[in-house]
Amino acid sequence: MISLESKLAFLRQPSSYADSVYRVEAIETHMSWVFLTDGHAYKLKKPVHYDLLDFSTVDARHFFCEEEVRLNRRLAPDVYLDVVPLVINEQRHLALGGEGAVIDWLVRMRRVPASRMLDYMLKTRSAQASDMQRVAALLARFYRDCPPVAIDAAEYRQRFERDIDHNCAMLATPAFRLPARRIKRICAAQQAWLGRNGALLDARVEGHRIVEGHGDLRAEHVCLEDPPVIIDCLEFSRELRITDSADELSFLALECERLGNPALGDTLLRAHADLSGDMPHAGLLRFYQSVRACVRARIAIFHLNEEQFRYSAEWPRRAMEYLQLAEQHAEAAHVL
Repeated sequence: MISLESKLAFLRQPSSYADSVYRVEAIETHMSWVFLTDGHAYKLKKPVHYDLLDFSTVDARHFFCEEEVRLNRRLAPDVYLDVVPLVINEQRHLALGGEGAVIDWLVRMRRVPASRMLDYMLKTRSAQASDMQRVAALLARFYRDCPPVAIDAAEYRQRFERDIDHNCAMLATPAFRLPARRIKRICAAQQAWLGRNGALLDARVEGHRIVEGHGDLRAEHVCLEDPPVIIDCLEFSRELRITDSADELSFLALECERLGNPALGDTLLRAHADLSGDMPHAGLLRFYQSVRACVRARIAIFHLNEEQFRYSAEWPRRAMEYLQLAEQHAEAAHVL
């Protein structure tokens, strides 16, 4: 058995890579390790098992590496290159590819420029309306080509009912020290809107707008190259990828707002509507954004359950940032 620490030590060494590598930057995420070389990125999935994913075996990690490449080529066809085996050869040396017993798998990607990522460009005020129009065109083509997912309208509404209840219960957990009364008020308002306006969601189902989309359309996943590419979809859960295209788009617009430029989020929504002919009800978009903001607040505060983040002020701050947005968009949807 080769330990994870041994794999990480090998992958941190520039000499481990076939191309000429000057240095390797290792980045740890919640579910993976990413190793950045001069021109490529190699992703090693952690051997973890959560409620929504299971990467605990080599076979499972291989399957989801293949899924990651397959699914992400939809929006980033020249970024996701292949899946590479990590092997141990007869000399008991680790190698990327070649002969030997496979002990793990990595996704190999073309490294995209950090200076062209949308989150960075929003923070530096360098993103332009024309950039968002190009992203809207990419997503309009993507959603047009996505076959609609058959889902019962009542089931679709019930998904939101469950998600809102789950958000409320988790965010109001006393250990997180978030404002429980405010959280309950926001979530009650979302449920009230849903009770009064469920027909708007039914219309999205009946209009074949529910698709297998990206699942995690955040600004840090959008690279404003020419043409733009969108990376890092949720490969591990088809359920989470099944969404209203308007829900995903409104989430990206929400992230533009959080990062200081709501006007570019509005540009994205208008450009997509013009290109696709899909013009969802404004109140529905606000509802989607309010619920999404609560989901992101929940994900942020859950970092406190992990030892390395337990004493960080960043995650409570970010959770409150999202709760503020959730409240604002609930008010804009005329439910508070």
